[in-house]
Amino acid sequence: MTEHFDGQDAWAAALRAHGRRVTKQRLAVLAAVERHPHSPAESILAAARTELPELTAQSVYVVLGDLTDLHMLRRFEPPHSPALYETRVDDNHHHAICISCGRVEDVDCAVGHAPCLTPHWDEKSKPMTIQIADVMYQGICQDCQQSQKQTFNPPLQINEK
Repeated sequence: MTEHFDGQDAWAAALRAHGRRVTKQRLAVLAAVERHPHSPAESILAAARTELPELTAQSVYVVLGDLTDLHMLRRFEPPHSPALYETRVDDNHHHAICISCGRVEDVDCAVGHAPCLTPHWDEKSKPMTIQIADVMYQGICQDCQQSQKQTFNPPLQINEK
C-alpha cells in the first residue's frame, strides 16, 4: 500500500469520534475524495484502487453513503451528472459547474453567512427556519470560452468592386 496523505491521522480521529472503526477501505476512500474533490463514485473507486487494488465498487458505495450520513463527506448532484463527493463539509459553500466540460468549482457563500439566502414567504406559506441553502451556478468556464473562440473562426469577407 502506498503512503497516505498528511491528513490520515485526522481522518482516523474523525472516524473514531463518529464511532466508526478505522479501516483501510474508509481511509482509501477519504484519501481519494480529498485528492479528487467533486468526483463521482466511479472515479473515487479508480483513485482508491491505486492504493487498495482489491477494493470493490460495493465497498466504495457503502463507505461513501456512510461517510455522507456522518457529514464527513458532502454529496451533491449536478444536473445531468452522477452524484459528486467532496470533503469540504465545514461550511455552506456552493458550486459553479461548466455546462460545456463539467468542471466544478467551489463558490463561497454568496452573502457571507449561512444560509446565504433568505427566502420570501407569501401569506399562504408556512415559513421554516432555513439551515442551508444549496445554490448551483451553471455557466461556461474560461477555458471552454477560450477554446470556443479559437474554434469559431468566421470566414473573412472580401469586398469585390
